[in-house]
Amino acid sequence: MNFQKEITVGPFPRGFHIITNDVLNELPIFTGLAHVFIKHTSASLTINENADSDVRDDFETHFNFLVSEDQSHFKHTIEGPDDMTSHIKSSLLGSSVSFPVKNGIPQLGVWQGIFLCEHRNSAGKRRIIITALGN
Repeated sequence: MNFQKEITVGPFPRGFHIITNDVLNELPIFTGLAHVFIKHTSASLTINENADSDVRDDFETHFNFLVSEDQSHFKHTIEGPDDMTSHIKSSLLGSSVSFPVKNGIPQLGVWQGIFLCEHRNSAGKRRIIITALGN
């Protein structure tokens, strides 16, 4: 069985947003591998703890410290001070996540969720492709 669907989420403010249900609601009942891909270069995806909102806040704080908009050495700033920094943050985290599914049940850890990591100060909706491979 092969399944693929594109969904649109957001827009979200800058930060880390749980989209687990947006993804899981689209998956068919199957056993195999789910792959989630974001079609943007200034937002990313990750799987991490979804129970405590402080985790999302700490991620945002850390990435802003790690890749600060206050730096003057970036050349690619045509769309504003968050332009190049968003691309760097996106590359650090990545554009896709995968997880196993068994009999229609995602095999995520008890505290794991799928995050859309929005790195732009003002972003629009984001397009995500969900692919399921299995039987």
